[in-house]
Amino acid sequence: MTSGEREISGASPDGLPPLREVIRAFGLEAKKSLGQNFILDLNLTRRIARAAGSLAGRTVVEVGPGPGGLTRALLLEGAERVIAVERDERARGPLDMIAQRYPGQLDVHFGDALEADWPKLVGAARGKAVIVANLPYGVATLLLTGWLDSEPWPPWFDRMVLMFQKEVAERIVAAPNSKAYGRLSVLSQWRSAPRIVLNVPREAFTPAPKVESAVVEFIPHKEPNPPCTPRVLAQVTAAAFGQRRKMLRASLKQLTPEAEQLLEAAGIAGNLRAEDLTVKDFARMALIFERSGLGRR
Repeated sequence: MTSGEREISGASPDGLPPLREVIRAFGLEAKKSLGQNFILDLNLTRRIARAAGSLAGRTVVEVGPGPGGLTRALLLEGAERVIAVERDERARGPLDMIAQRYPGQLDVHFGDALEADWPKLVGAARGKAVIVANLPYGVATLLLTGWLDSEPWPPWFDRMVLMFQKEVAERIVAAPNSKAYGRLSVLSQWRSAPRIVLNVPREAFTPAPKVESAVVEFIPHKEPNPPCTPRVLAQVTAAAFGQRRKMLRASLKQLTPEAEQLLEAAGIAGNLRAEDLTVKDFARMALIFERSGLGRR
């Protein structure tokens, strides 16, 4: 037993000390530089875990577990194995406590999640793993787009339940002809079916952030349609939304000198704007662009 463990008392439903006491004993106050905001309410973290469906027999990937509030909830809700990636070395003590409570069920990897080899980490659970995470807000979008860009597809995971700033969550699920609709909406909805499953008030966190949060569920489409590549879809949406007030015949000239030819081939009117197009419109245009050689010469 470490000195930190000797200083904490009481117990939660998993037999471990309350999270607030764990944080105090191990000196794990949230660091702004790491984008840390902890949820101390185990009832709330269990609601987030349950949003991923039945975890019985499942391998769950978590990013940024910190003191382990969500980690504990995942294990309480029946996860067979949790693979956690954490940058903060201060979290070793609290996460070791959880690993001792659940022998063989928690694998912690200290390092940068943006550099992780996810298929290698999940091993035999490839294609069946679930990602559940309260993502560090500074890298949340980068992590999401990295997972959505996974190749081959279908990916190494079969569901994601992720927490974002509410503004980002609304961009992910936004429909065409709305202010929030943009590049992230198109990529997210082309490769998955995202929906907001839980709104989380700022007061639920310690320390309380300046923004509200929301939990988004992503169910990957097995065969995104039309079948363009993420790289080309990113190029098309970057050009279209980069100058979203302009008509497509003008904004897409950043992509190709033959913008009008591309639009005609895709059956899209050149006087429309990016926000007018559906996700399928963008994917169809990306596929035609990719196959036609309409890039800059």
